[in-house]
Amino acid sequence: MKIALIGATGTIGQRILQEALERGHQVTAIVRDPARLAIKHPNLQSVIGDIFNEESIAAAAAGHEAVISAYGPAHGQEQTLIDAVKSLVSGVQRAGVRRVLAVGGAGSLEVAPGVQLVDTPEFPSAWKSIALAHRDALEVYRTCDLDWTCLCPAALIEPGEKTGKYRIGTDQLVVNENGESRISAEDYAVAMIDELENPRFVRKRFTVGY
Repeated sequence: MKIALIGATGTIGQRILQEALERGHQVTAIVRDPARLAIKHPNLQSVIGDIFNEESIAAAAAGHEAVISAYGPAHGQEQTLIDAVKSLVSGVQRAGVRRVLAVGGAGSLEVAPGVQLVDTPEFPSAWKSIALAHRDALEVYRTCDLDWTCLCPAALIEPGEKTGKYRIGTDQLVVNENGESRISAEDYAVAMIDELENPRFVRKRFTVGY
């Protein structure tokens, strides 16, 4: 499959890129600085593009079967996420691509009926701004006419082991028997490419955890 990937140099984006390449997909990394793309692979090419510039996204995404966005704003610039998603949606629409998959946030997942993780007293204040931005970004996807999917991670996502195993949830946080919610970035990438290859959550969000 021909995939355009935004955010390929980030922690999660790198692992999505690696997983896609390992499965034989052709990937175009849309990056602002190609020099930051460390991976070399015959099925990988890079093009210069900016998620805030819908014209560049439209040009870079044209001819692909799907676009994956692993874009994440820098700390202190969380509210730029909304502008980025709006620009991405417009650019992908202009490119004539229907399928979009996006890295979401865990904050808007429910931990009890009607109670989202971001609204609990235990939620770290340092992460609240980005969690709220991801919640608003999800609404942008929900109101667009693309075949979108938003994959929200567990409460804790960090580099680790690739097991190829995970459990799936929809709007509720996935926790283990000890009440912990976690997923490795590697297994999150597995779930993302699994959804790309075998769509189950078109125009929906879902989440994964151990």
